[in-house]
Amino acid sequence: MAESAQPEPTPDAPDDATTHPVRPARSLRRSLAAVILASEALIVFLAALVIWGLAQGAPSGQLPSWVALAAGGVIIVALIATIGLLRHNWAYALGWVLQLLILASGFLNPAMFVVGVIFGGMWWYAMVVGARIDRQHAAAAAAGKEQQ
Repeated sequence: MAESAQPEPTPDAPDDATTHPVRPARSLRRSLAAVILASEALIVFLAALVIWGLAQGAPSGQLPSWVALAAGGVIIVALIATIGLLRHNWAYALGWVLQLLILASGFLNPAMFVVGVIFGGMWWYAMVVGARIDRQHAAAAAAGKEQQ
């Protein structure tokens, strides 16, 4: 039988645990925020298409139909960029600004008021409950380290 190509461990060789530091667990608040922002990006995309379609038959003097697509695209890019920036604390404030912006889009289509309230409520819940659970996990981890 062929022997494995794995070298025999030597007593001087470091363990994998010492060569690769363990990354801390990802924050629940950050995970919830990312899920909400990604879902919101999909909904904003669909809403921009609806507003664009409704604006096709609008009388002159209204906003051009391409404005809905452009504004929706900017908001979508901002939502996706915010997901990547959630490692910074200020990105959560940016998330609040985006929630208000989506709520304000209800002036273009009243259904967006409903979407803004629903996602704003989900964002608030994720920020409050996610932060509370993260604090509980941090306290439990600190208590576990003290016992060792």
